[in-house]
Amino acid sequence: MSGEVRVDYLIVGAGPAGIQAAYFLEKAGRDYLVVEAGAAPGTFFTTFPRHRKLISINKVHTGWDDPELKLRTDWNSLLSDESAPLFTAVTPRYFPDADDLVGYLADFAATHRLNIRHDTRITGISRPAGGDFEATAEDGTEFRAKRLIMATGVTLPYVPPIEGVELAEGYGEVSVDPADFTGKRVLIIGRGNSAFETADNLVETAAVIHVAGPGSLRLAWQTHFVGHLRAVNNNFLDTYQLKSQNALLDGEILSIAKDSDDGSYRVAVKFSRVAEVVKEILYDRVILATGFRFDASVFAPECRPELTIKDRFPAQTAAWESTNIPDLYFAGTITQVRDFKRSTSGFIHGFRYGVKALHRILEQRYHDEPWPHRELPATPEGVADAIIDRINRTSALWQLFGFLADAVTVAPDGTAAYYEEVPVDLLHQAVGEGRFGAVDRYLTVTLEYGADHDKVNPFDITVDRIAQTDTAGLDGRYLHPVTRLFRDGELLAEHHLTENLENEWDREEIHHVPLRRFLTDRLLPAAAENPS
Repeated sequence: MSGEVRVDYLIVGAGPAGIQAAYFLEKAGRDYLVVEAGAAPGTFFTTFPRHRKLISINKVHTGWDDPELKLRTDWNSLLSDESAPLFTAVTPRYFPDADDLVGYLADFAATHRLNIRHDTRITGISRPAGGDFEATAEDGTEFRAKRLIMATGVTLPYVPPIEGVELAEGYGEVSVDPADFTGKRVLIIGRGNSAFETADNLVETAAVIHVAGPGSLRLAWQTHFVGHLRAVNNNFLDTYQLKSQNALLDGEILSIAKDSDDGSYRVAVKFSRVAEVVKEILYDRVILATGFRFDASVFAPECRPELTIKDRFPAQTAAWESTNIPDLYFAGTITQVRDFKRSTSGFIHGFRYGVKALHRILEQRYHDEPWPHRELPATPEGVADAIIDRINRTSALWQLFGFLADAVTVAPDGTAAYYEEVPVDLLHQAVGEGRFGAVDRYLTVTLEYGADHDKVNPFDITVDRIAQTDTAGLDGRYLHPVTRLFRDGELLAEHHLTENLENEWDREEIHHVPLRRFLTDRLLPAAAENPS
């Protein structure tokens, strides 16, 4: 196939983010096309994770009827007005198989009749004279678009600068048959879930397994960043601390060399804990599991996006637009650059809401559609009721904690409006630029973990924790609502609702009264004085 195709929006990649973006464009009646290199959606997940178990949870039985609440424990479903299809209907497995996700993505795309062209690999993207983007497919077809959304994910392995690293076997190619490692001494370079997933697979057959990398090991149950080591993958730590021949090496791999005597590998390790002593250790197999990076090689120089974080991700504005190429946007796991290792933009249960917000940005910028909002009674009671109602139901603020916010704006004439699911950084810019109308002051409403939550062992009962009757909640380590007041981007005051075991912030004396008092004192003093 060859020829030319013109659209307003070209989405490259039919993974979860590309399909989610297509859904919103389809609902809005926009002119778009998704191009996908594979024969079906979700090609990446036909290979990864290598051992096929996803670490995105799929909780089917919640005890809730509210579909919005259910999305708090459904990390794989895409968003739709119809709440269908849902991944929870595919399998009851809490940690599902990756093949189930591949099938679900195809079902979602078919159900909503999304405009996807499969078997279309883009080999080059240019932008002559700053005009339309021109994307060339492997078969010669030219796609021209006013706006480009890259939803390709991170498709290339990240290779750290280690002398002799080419001798290591990559996570994407190494055998997953444990029998191939029987009696072997194995080094796995990397400290993430792919490294520990690989180590766990070899525990029964390998003689010795070392997992190596610089810095402290970060555990997801402590940091609340789900990309850090998950409990489902950390069985290997038992075999280390209970002295079963395996070990975690805290240090930097300096070099890998082939030993001429027996074909093993001589690896130089600079240890962090012992005054950076360098030791050479022999291994039979060396595996590189150091993560992935974005492939920018398809872009011509005039439209190649700037990269950041060791050149692993495209640099992005608060609107997920390239920092150096206008009208080039990003969706999906590559948007984690905006909340790197702090929230969940790198994962489906986070970026599905990011894509929804991106769609609202595009509608506002290119189609003069205002950000959806509703008017509120400009009273402490009216605003407090709206906030309490939202924090007890929202899945978006729950999943993209500290990153997405609801906003309450108060105009110079005293009228109030409620906006849902706005990226915090974008909100400050948008208010300053007048994109939310005339605003005298505004609130952000977020769900956040407490200060220094990632440095405290949540299972250590000797750590001082705030009493549940203290409504300030300032030292709460668990997720809790935070309301902040701003004027001209400057923080004026903030209020924390205390954490709650069931995440229900609806008690009159503990939650409603303190919030109304805060709003009376800070946001709407005039309304409190003149309730009429």
